[in-house]
Amino acid sequence: MTTALITGATAGIGAAFARRLAADGHDLVLVARDAERLRDQATELHDRHGVEAEVLRADLATDEGIEAVAARLGNRRRPVDLLVNNAGFGNRGRYLEVPLADELTMLKVHCEAVLRLTSAGTEAMRERGRGGVVNVASVAAFLPRGTYGASKAWVVQFTQGVARDLAGSGVRLMALCPGFVRTEFHERAGMGTDNIPGWMWLDADKVVATGLTDLSRGRTVSVPDPRYKALMGLAKLAPRQLLGGVTSTTGRKYGPQ
Repeated sequence: MTTALITGATAGIGAAFARRLAADGHDLVLVARDAERLRDQATELHDRHGVEAEVLRADLATDEGIEAVAARLGNRRRPVDLLVNNAGFGNRGRYLEVPLADELTMLKVHCEAVLRLTSAGTEAMRERGRGGVVNVASVAAFLPRGTYGASKAWVVQFTQGVARDLAGSGVRLMALCPGFVRTEFHERAGMGTDNIPGWMWLDADKVVATGLTDLSRGRTVSVPDPRYKALMGLAKLAPRQLLGGVTSTTGRKYGPQ
């Protein structure tokens, strides 16, 4: 039986990945900061689907947390076949309104942790000649939206570059780039959502289903909805200021995890 490790596993897209992969018969390693919530989730998935669900409490804003997850990914006796780098957060406010420490923490979680965990996971996967990595980014990667968008643009470029370098190794990599997803993310970040049109909201389970299909097809970037694919097509033609303004009404986050 294969094993998937998911960061940010207790909510939003991470929880949707856990549900889908457990339903498909994969054992799980669930990573998040809230130990009690992790244990409850692991018990529910085990009881419902009969899979093993390991709990790993880790804060990816710290070196210790990243090292703990990297060590689990590098464990050759208990290999991880699929890594889902989903952990992330948003900051409310424009540039210079957000404390610099919070911006640096975002880069730690969105960039450094993704780099180090992808490296640990793919090294072990390449040795076995198989495996997959999904790095959850956002359509914000294609829009001019400050540190959040810049960090997600890095995730997309990094993922595509590694996928090219590991071509032929049996290891697949993909950046998943959703738009607004119905999760608890905006509430936790203190962002309002009343002014976001209903058509822009996506369902987390559908995002995951499309993402896994795209991964199996060998795609390195997945924008999991026709509406957002069309919007990103328009982004190439429309003034960047126009599309950038779409995200300003909800702070710094576009496409929550």
